Amino acid sequence: MKYLCLAYYDPAEFAAMSPADMKALVSQCPPKDAQLKATGRLRLSASLGEPATAIRLQPRSGKTQRIDGPFTEAKELVGGFFIIEAANPDEAVKAASLHPAATLGEGAGWRIDMHPIGFFEQYEGKA
Repeated sequence: MKYLCLAYYDPAEFAAMSPADMKALVSQCPPKDAQLKATGRLRLSASLGEPATAIRLQPRSGKTQRIDGPFTEAKELVGGFFIIEAANPDEAVKAASLHPAATLGEGAGWRIDMHPIGFFEQYEGKA
């Protein structure tokens, strides 16, 4: 079973951190990421760009409506995501708990939400 893990942060809490605290926090991330990779369960990992560049597409009156970000109704934002593969939820939690957002950044509002993936198909294409 594959699991989509959404890594959240609180922009206000993150912005309130001093540059030294931010640097100290971020410097702890690479070793945590390496531990997660070493489990062999990580299938994909990505960080998202600036919230102001986000685009929402939604159906309205039979057409696709585009709304440009940022989306102010959200207190917390998705900062990144990753997909892990595990035999069961406990195994998935064990692997995902190695991610920096699950172990560090309490003062920045970091957290992870895990969702089992019901359908997964990978596509290779030309860009």
